[in-house]
Amino acid sequence: MHRLVIEVEAQLYGELLEAAQGNRLSLEEECLRRLQGVQPHSRYLQALLAGLRADEEQRRASASDQLA
Repeated sequence: MHRLVIEVEAQLYGELLEAAQGNRLSLEEECLRRLQGVQPHSRYLQALLAGLRADEEQRRASASDQLA
């Protein structure tokens, strides 16, 4: 299992917590839902997801180069 630690501003944390409660989800489930693209309203989360995807692509390319 991978672990991801995200630092967020207090306002965004409050908004995520409120959305989680409104959707009857845990905070973790709400974050995962947004990161999976179900409701990417936050520009911050969109940027974070784009960065994570870029890192993963770079990791895969690096692993592929090492195998060749």
